[in-house]
Amino acid sequence: MAVPLADGKSVLRRQLMLGAVGAALTGGSAFAQAPAPSPSSTVGDFPNRPIRMVVTFPPGGSADAVVRLMVPRLNEKLGQPLVVDNRPGAGGNVGLALVAKTPADGYTLGLGAAGALTANASLYAQMPFDPVKDFKPVGMVAATPFVIVGHPSLPARTQRELIALAKAKPGTLSIGHGGNGTAMHLSAALFAQMADVKLVEVPYRGSGPAALDTMAGQIQLALVDLQASLQQIRAGKLIAFAVTSAQRVPMLPEVPSVAEAGLPGYDSTGWFGVVAPAGTPAPIVARLNAEINAALADEQIKAAMRNLGAEPAPSSTEAFEAYIQSETKKWAKVIQTAHIRLD
Repeated sequence: MAVPLADGKSVLRRQLMLGAVGAALTGGSAFAQAPAPSPSSTVGDFPNRPIRMVVTFPPGGSADAVVRLMVPRLNEKLGQPLVVDNRPGAGGNVGLALVAKTPADGYTLGLGAAGALTANASLYAQMPFDPVKDFKPVGMVAATPFVIVGHPSLPARTQRELIALAKAKPGTLSIGHGGNGTAMHLSAALFAQMADVKLVEVPYRGSGPAALDTMAGQIQLALVDLQASLQQIRAGKLIAFAVTSAQRVPMLPEVPSVAEAGLPGYDSTGWFGVVAPAGTPAPIVARLNAEINAALADEQIKAAMRNLGAEPAPSSTEAFEAYIQSETKKWAKVIQTAHIRLD
């Protein structure tokens, strides 16, 4: 009997517990005892063994949580288990480098984000893979809008007032973000460029610490994800100036977008999607895309994802590929202008 997806966090906890038990039994990897590839495997009988999903984030993060919400549905529809293999590190480069080296048969997939699939090529002098040549985009999964927050003591309550304050005191306002090279870092850089202000960037190891330090008054501003700041915003402990997506978000309907609040054209969100090794047969890619999109259309899964601060973003393989290309060009320009390097 199917278990209702009543709550994203409860489903995540259950999946993490099952994953931990599996890892313990297999000596550390939940995929360690998957059957060896079958020489007789063909496109027509795909899949006939477990599929590994290499997630380039640690367990418990929003991307990992979203994938685990989809796993039961994908297991049912594909007829084979989808095994989550967390391989974080180097802004997603570690996990995707592994995917790039695997056979192009659809049995190893990667969940990558904007960093590894678009920005890292401009951030790192050397890459362990070519984001364009080594992967075939399967489909977008979700977008995670960010929010610009500030300490309540700031003499500004709107984005326009904030920009005016930053221009009056150039280089004195600090803005925290989730770490050098992250989508939050680049979103903050894009905001400063478009607003024509000078802010002191303060990198943190994730959104949570940046939001907490802003709330404590250690820094004046932060650009963080919704999950890390929503409770504090609602409690009045943080000011929400704007969300970084092109439109307002359902969880903060009263907060305008950056573009709406005075910077037309600004649009920056965290996002992640599924890729396969280059050369994966088109029928397999099409099957995977269809099943991922069907899972994202499930009302219970959508509700649970939104509870985690992620917005479902189903797409065709062609649309996802075009989006990756446009985002690569966009962030290359931002990174060059801001002189950001992660060597």
